[in-house]
Amino acid sequence: MHHQPTLDVDMPKASFIPRSVYRFMALAGNTLAVLGCVGLILGVLGAFDMELFSFGLSSGIRIIGSVAIGGCLLSAIGYGFSDYVND
Repeated sequence: MHHQPTLDVDMPKASFIPRSVYRFMALAGNTLAVLGCVGLILGVLGAFDMELFSFGLSSGIRIIGSVAIGGCLLSAIGYGFSDYVND
């Protein structure tokens, strides 16, 4: 019978960063995601001109969408590190 070796290593936790930082990252990410989604919906419905947010070669809808996506990423990082530290 072939036995698979297992690697039992205690990984150090990232405890040098306070948990409040992770909570803030998650809260800020959720806020940005909601603002970006609301901005996209209002812009598509015609409540405001999305070209106000255009920058260089990027259209306004791309900038507003980037805020929503950035918020989702920031939220995922905050929740992920928070779960990692709490385990």
